[in-house]
This record gives sequence, C-alpha cells and structure tokens, in this order.
Amino acid sequence: MAELRDLIDDRAIRDVVLRYCRGIDRMDQDLVRSCYHPDARDAHGTFEGGVDEFITWVWRVLARYAVTQHFVANQLVELDGDQARSETYGVAVHRTPAGKEAGNLVTGFRFIDDFERRGEWRILRRVATTEWVRVWRPEGDRPIPAGMLTGRRDRDDPVYRQRGGA
Repeated sequence: MAELRDLIDDRAIRDVVLRYCRGIDRMDQDLVRSCYHPDARDAHGTFEGGVDEFITWVWRVLARYAVTQHFVANQLVELDGDQARSETYGVAVHRTPAGKEAGNLVTGFRFIDDFERRGEWRILRRVATTEWVRVWRPEGDRPIPAGMLTGRRDRDDPVYRQRGGA
C-alpha cells in the first residue's frame, strides 16, 4: 500500500508543476496561485518573495511577450512523508510581439521545489535556476496561415473550453 501512496503522491506533485506551466503560459493567475501554499516563497530570476508578490512580478515580465511556452522534461520527486523535494528540468520559449523580435528568448531552467502536503500537495518553496539563454532569431519564422486555430494567453484559450465542444 505504501508503494501505491508514493505513486499517487508523485503524480500529484508532477501535476502541480504542469498546472503551474499552464497557468503561466495562459496567464491564469488563479491557477498559478493554486500551485503554492499561501505562505510559500519563490526565488525566481531577480525576484525573491511571497506568492502574491511573485505573481505581480511575473505578470509584469510576461506582459513583454506575445507567447510563452514552458516544456518540462526530467523530473525527480523525492518523498518524505508530508514533505517532498522535486527537481524539474525545462525549456521555456518567450516570443515578443511583431517588431520586437530582439526580445525573443529560449531558456533552459530548473525548478527546485520543496512541497508540503496540507490536505493537498503544493509548493512551499521554489528556487528557479537559469541554466542557459539563447536569443531566438526571427529569420526562420514563418507566418501562421490564416484561419488556423492559435493559442491564447487567457481563459478563451481552447484548453478552457468544455470537453467535446468546438
């Protein structure tokens, strides 16, 4: 039974990291906030502070971009009762609005998260490291054909539509 509980806990922690990425990329403050305990701390780039302060800071940063996409890869979760540590490797794409392509970046990062279960698993402390940064050169970009469905950075994105709806 302990092995099953560990698998369930591991999956719940991984889901928090994925929900965080969705919340950032869709600019859903409520979803991002739900990934943290209210007294959590985040050290992220040039920021260090509490959850509400982090959300205010990161929304100012995100406003520079037309699109962000966070891809997570290797993730190691180490469980210890109602505490856990997770190390997640990822790559984030940051695309600026047309005409400001000099700000297009691709970054390699890690999230080092201390989780705590208080009824549900949430982040108690996050340290986000930047491993590398690359400027995305616009020469290879191609326009998205007219009529193609594209993502949105709000709750009108297709992911928020009812299942089975068009």
